[in-house]
Amino acid sequence: MYFPKILTPFSCLLVAVACAILSPRSAVAQAEPAVSGSPAALPASDSVILDMREAFRRNDKARLASLLPLARGHALEPWAAYWELKARLEEAALPEVQDFLVRYKGTYQEDRLRNDWLLVAGKRRDWAGFAAEWPRFRMRDDREARCYAVAMDVAQGKAVGAEAIAQVRRDWLDQRELDDGCLLAVDLLHQAGKLPYTDLWLKARLAIEANRASMARAAVELDARDAAATVAQIQNSAVRYLASRAAVGTRKGQELIVLALIKLAAQDPEQAAAQMEAKWSVQLTHEERNWVWGVIGRQAALKLQDSAVQHFAKVTRDGDLNDDMLAWKARAAMRQGQWRTVRSAIEAMSDSSQKDPAWVYWRARALTALARSDADRVQPRQLLESVAGVHGFYEKLAQEELGRPITAPALPPPLSDAEKAAAQSHPGLNRALLAISIGLRSEGVREWNYTTNLHTPGGMGDRELYAAADLACQRQVWDRCINTSERTRSFMDYGQRFPMPFRNEVVGQSRAIGLDPAYVYGLIRQESRFIVAARSGVGASGLMQVMPATARWTARKIGLTDFKPSQIYERDTNILLGTSYLKLALDDFQNSLPLAAAAYNAGPGRPRVWRAPGGAGPTLDGAIWAENIPFSETRDYVKKVLSNTVDYATILTGQPQSIKVRLGTVGPLPPGAEDMSRELTAR
Repeated sequence: MYFPKILTPFSCLLVAVACAILSPRSAVAQAEPAVSGSPAALPASDSVILDMREAFRRNDKARLASLLPLARGHALEPWAAYWELKARLEEAALPEVQDFLVRYKGTYQEDRLRNDWLLVAGKRRDWAGFAAEWPRFRMRDDREARCYAVAMDVAQGKAVGAEAIAQVRRDWLDQRELDDGCLLAVDLLHQAGKLPYTDLWLKARLAIEANRASMARAAVELDARDAAATVAQIQNSAVRYLASRAAVGTRKGQELIVLALIKLAAQDPEQAAAQMEAKWSVQLTHEERNWVWGVIGRQAALKLQDSAVQHFAKVTRDGDLNDDMLAWKARAAMRQGQWRTVRSAIEAMSDSSQKDPAWVYWRARALTALARSDADRVQPRQLLESVAGVHGFYEKLAQEELGRPITAPALPPPLSDAEKAAAQSHPGLNRALLAISIGLRSEGVREWNYTTNLHTPGGMGDRELYAAADLACQRQVWDRCINTSERTRSFMDYGQRFPMPFRNEVVGQSRAIGLDPAYVYGLIRQESRFIVAARSGVGASGLMQVMPATARWTARKIGLTDFKPSQIYERDTNILLGTSYLKLALDDFQNSLPLAAAAYNAGPGRPRVWRAPGGAGPTLDGAIWAENIPFSETRDYVKKVLSNTVDYATILTGQPQSIKVRLGTVGPLPPGAEDMSRELTAR
């Protein structure tokens, strides 16, 4: 039976229940200055605001209009007014929009409505209206709005700078769903000779591999409308399409063959490789041939197939591959200990990717493995020095490669009374905390992030962030406490970044069943950020994000005979079930922290395969194994849980720690050993 996933990424939907804030609601409301133009009246009840949010979700315009007068004077009035106007923005008159922008000047809601209005204006090709508000848009976080801004300039015959064109190209290539703004901007730039046809087909390549046929077709249409219908044929059966073609013919024909080979590689990399060898390789350009082999290599690497290295070896110029292909080329090579290939793949990446701590670390590892003299070891040491630290997975690994134990950093100077007071009286922070306190977590988080990150260029300074995080910690809004504290760069407050709510319960339960409390805390921090009411879109709930089926199975395993499904929402029961399952997973995966964490995130079946693809494989350094996890979510999850674990162990023990020891090695079971982890699926 398939084992349902216990957890989901933290970017989840949350139960709309109030999160406790220690200070009284009135104190939060009093800290929020009256909005200009609000009547001098007692604040409306929170229920009015909650009713308006539900009416907004239902797009009930009449209900929103009738409730808005009752929301006047409430500290969350800007949200109420935003919902009411946003629901009818397509029909709203410009003076209404302008009045809102003036009335709520400086708030998150002002800039978000401006964003919404820019999208309406762009869709209408109302460039005069767009131009009036675009310079005032502070967040600049909306991809489609950015694209409309460039489309406006091109449509009006204005010069468009190289950086603006590059931004549109990045937004276009990164886009996962079609939108009018970027499609328009790319079309106009292409017609103006600013974007070559190769970028259009590049988008089609990326889209077809990601199984986004409509996006691939839209990209092809911009260059060759008559070829767009062929994309559907390729999507339906790449094999049939390839069999129907004897030669590539025209440039468009070549591009379509490439799309078909990419589609086939996504389904069966070995079959695509056979097609390349037998027929198509000699008919493609060097770039096209390299790209297809890159796709085949990546797909084989994602399946942890040894053939991935051989497929990548057929690429004659690494510069023809994108960073994601090069990353998988490096991962496949490190699995086989081919450090020269690891080095060359990383050195072919873009500058931004090469600066990522992960690839700085692996490049240093490759150079160290290839070193033949002390002089050869100078560069890798310099690379490690450039990223070594304690605040991330690869930073910790670099620290240990340099022979330095991982210890807690020195505390920054304490916050002054003035710094604390500034955070406590900040309108945006208080409005965000109030929203979270009454159950509007999504809205509160958005406003908090805007206030700390986007309201001013570059966001708050480190000391302001430190004070804002302190405020969230004091109110026990742990996710905002952690996320805000993580943004300080010139210093770290370990206790703030790695809080330990419910310490007696978590530590006591962990130790009672033989679990390291640091491992449990590391997992909870990644799962729920200590939000007791956290709930994912697939039903995982609570601090440890336990699925209902997992809860029932674990309850039976530990003899909790009177367990009721509703108990999953109780804090202590959630901790009991989550830690008990984690202990079972850890025991059954031979005490491997990376394997157990992967099982907790992706279900135990997948890490069983990943530890020994095809039933065999090498025993790998734990860091190499983690880097090769095929699911990006689980790969990131395992790294963060292990890094968090080291941080919590540093706090709990006060002793230097090692992430390498916790990673250990991962490989097939020893001959004759029983795979106990299979019992985890028997439910």
